[in-house]
Amino acid sequence: MIPGSFSYHRPASVGDAVKLLSDLGEDARPLAGGHSLVPMMKLRLATPAHLVDLHGIAALKGISRNGNNLVIGAMTTQHELLASDEVAKSMPILHEAALLIADPQVRYRGTIGGNVANGDPGNDIPALMMTLGASYRLEGPGGARDVAAADFYQGAYFTALEPGEILTSVSVPVPAAGHGYAYEKLKRKVGDYATAAAAVVLTMSGGKVATCAIGLTNVHETPLLAIDAAKAVIGTSLDAATLKKAAAAAEAIMAPAADARGPVEYRKHVGGIMVTRALQRAAAVAK
Repeated sequence: MIPGSFSYHRPASVGDAVKLLSDLGEDARPLAGGHSLVPMMKLRLATPAHLVDLHGIAALKGISRNGNNLVIGAMTTQHELLASDEVAKSMPILHEAALLIADPQVRYRGTIGGNVANGDPGNDIPALMMTLGASYRLEGPGGARDVAAADFYQGAYFTALEPGEILTSVSVPVPAAGHGYAYEKLKRKVGDYATAAAAVVLTMSGGKVATCAIGLTNVHETPLLAIDAAKAVIGTSLDAATLKKAAAAAEAIMAPAADARGPVEYRKHVGGIMVTRALQRAAAVAK
């Protein structure tokens, strides 16, 4: 189908974009990669009167190191994440997860800001950002503020963004040297959302888990932190009984929708398997 008519705006600065979104109100939508918004417009499920294209804002692009944080501009594409030596060196799980997003054509256009900002529970990066303890810089009419990724997602497609605000960057603490990591994702075909996926970042000491964080993708209306599952493995060598306990704790907080990817119980079962695999592989990677 053909989208409805709309006015097109291409601001050159964050301030201009914020002003446009504030002045135009609910009739305006920001445009990043467009992979979520444009298909909705073509189906006439979204009919914004104004599109505010963020591609002309240079300040929203790039990857830099700021102390112990990696700061990623919101308009940085997944392809640019994959091409970054800094990401590969200091945050390899982000490289791993980005490689599992859709296909190369999507990754050339899709942005990290778009992936984390629209609140789609099927997107891969939000749960990973929660696992890594990331925060988002939001800029709007009232100035700039930072919101933890763990506090950003409030419901399916419902986030902490206020009217007129845009997400301008993602700040991610660099994990400890020698950490273990894994992002395990089961999907029906290339390009599909996950049936279920799990991110794990951990450290080992003396053959036992010293620290651990576990994030879950597409098993609830929001991305999840599996806090009890992570606690269950601390101080253990990840024996079979511990892995079973952690998987059960993760499954206990899952509430996936029954859809073409399978019924609820199947998707929860798969989610537990993804947690087990991610824990095992992360421990094998840890030094």
